[in-house]
Amino acid sequence: MNEQLAREEICRIGKSLFDRSYVHATAGNISVRIEDGFLITPTDACLGFLDPDRLAKIDIHGQQLSGDKASKTMALHAAIYNKARQFDQDTSCIIHTHSTHCVALTLESNPFTDDGVLPELLPAITPYFVMKVGHVPTIPYASPGSVKTIGFVEKAIEAYGRAGIPLRACMLSRLGPYVWNNSPSSAMATLEELEETAKLFYLKNVPINSLTDAQLNELRTAFAVRW
Repeated sequence: MNEQLAREEICRIGKSLFDRSYVHATAGNISVRIEDGFLITPTDACLGFLDPDRLAKIDIHGQQLSGDKASKTMALHAAIYNKARQFDQDTSCIIHTHSTHCVALTLESNPFTDDGVLPELLPAITPYFVMKVGHVPTIPYASPGSVKTIGFVEKAIEAYGRAGIPLRACMLSRLGPYVWNNSPSSAMATLEELEETAKLFYLKNVPINSLTDAQLNELRTAFAVRW
């Protein structure tokens, strides 16, 4: 994707998410990997009112070249691109939001143990969650922009990738999801499916069973799902 189209797509996706209440206030950020670096939304920008010319442009060494001050999460975005592209070379867009129902699912308990295995945000409760999102490991809480988060996310992408399951998302406890895909539109669709599945799970009045092994195998066969 060329730079001008990437600028326009970031603004289009940001406005779409804002208009439909997937983001609010100045929460969240969007980045796109371009040939000579990255574009990312400015710090404390409202995604509903972005200016293509004011997006921050970052070179491949992490230095800002133009635009308003880059989001403080740029280091995490760069780390995700670097690690995710080892398992899916088409990874080219990352979206981070403070999606209400995703965040709500991380407020109820402390699921972390000392075994180093990250808990997952959601079980496989719908076929489209399995097909369009996949596994979503939950990352322990750290303050926004903390470098501690980078190591956890990198390890998660590495572990799942080596198991033949390239991740498309992870969930930062009490902050929100990061999702990535091969285009801004695809990343937005991943985010939407994740938040809507979290909403279903959060609003449940009775226990929800996961899809059975047989049902998951059917999805693997029909849609090449890596679950």
